[in-house]
Amino acid sequence: MKKWISSLFLLGLVFLLSACSNDGAKPSELKEGKEEEIAEVEEDKEISPLTGLEAIGENNKRPIAVMINNHPEARPQSGLHKADIIYEVLAEGNITRLLAIYQSEMPEIIGSVRSAREYYVDLSKGYDAIYISHGWSPSAKEQLEAGGIDYLNGLFYDGTLFWRSKERKAPHNSYISYENIVKGANEKKYKLDDNVKPLVFLSSQELDNIQGETAEKVLVKYGKQQFSQAVYGYDENEERYTRSSNNKITADLESDETVFIDNILIAEMKHYYIDNDGRRGIDLTSGGKAYLLQKGKIKEVEWVNEDGRIIPVQNGEQVKLVPGRTWINIVPNLKENVSTQL
Repeated sequence: MKKWISSLFLLGLVFLLSACSNDGAKPSELKEGKEEEIAEVEEDKEISPLTGLEAIGENNKRPIAVMINNHPEARPQSGLHKADIIYEVLAEGNITRLLAIYQSEMPEIIGSVRSAREYYVDLSKGYDAIYISHGWSPSAKEQLEAGGIDYLNGLFYDGTLFWRSKERKAPHNSYISYENIVKGANEKKYKLDDNVKPLVFLSSQELDNIQGETAEKVLVKYGKQQFSQAVYGYDENEERYTRSSNNKITADLESDETVFIDNILIAEMKHYYIDNDGRRGIDLTSGGKAYLLQKGKIKEVEWVNEDGRIIPVQNGEQVKLVPGRTWINIVPNLKENVSTQL
């Protein structure tokens, strides 16, 4: 009987000591500490530097910048739905080409791939990207061969790293894969990892306070024909924009996945001709007027070139982006090339 009482006493003593082992913390204080610990874990999640979203897989991949064809005969394209950033800029005539920058996700198939222009190369340099093209203009050739830019050109890898689709005619049928980009980069001894400088994104609280006028549809026109125009439509359910051209939604060729866009920056830049073939030069450095579309709203901002990146600013401060994908349209004139009255 005495042994049983002694055991009970010791058991009670152990329970009392364990209850006091948290330095006298109250249950509410313990709960608060646990919530802080959870918050710290959430903050420790790796964020993709160019989308502001939670990283998928390795987060130190070096960006890849691919020159993608936007001729009507090259649509729909492959791989646009996974690009973090897309620049759309006039090449010759009223046809644009796209510079798709990949970092957070790498599609299996990318294309079709077109030839390089000097200002696209300059835009890729803002992300220290490996630049992918098939062909080049004289000025782009001189720029790339001068060194300092890692690149793969389909002129030298046609039928090896690049392949031709039987479904389309040249020059609209050149494609490449991320796997082949890696092969080419390893062959050229280019680095494939990098600590990418992140863009600046809105917090979840700031997303509720985006200012601007309602913009459910916005037209960006590079010419009078519908194939040279883009219509951005706001999807209320997705809370993102879609893009249409020639009355067709921009989507992936292989998966038919719609290209959704979270930020659309439309920047006015000076365009000028540099040769008799109609090739252009574009002033990427002086800054100027721009529109920014986010969450169904549009506002006037300005753009600046910050270390090679085209960034929206307002009142001298950088405008934060909505976490997600960004499309940047470069146009000669905002008033002539953009319409919100649809």
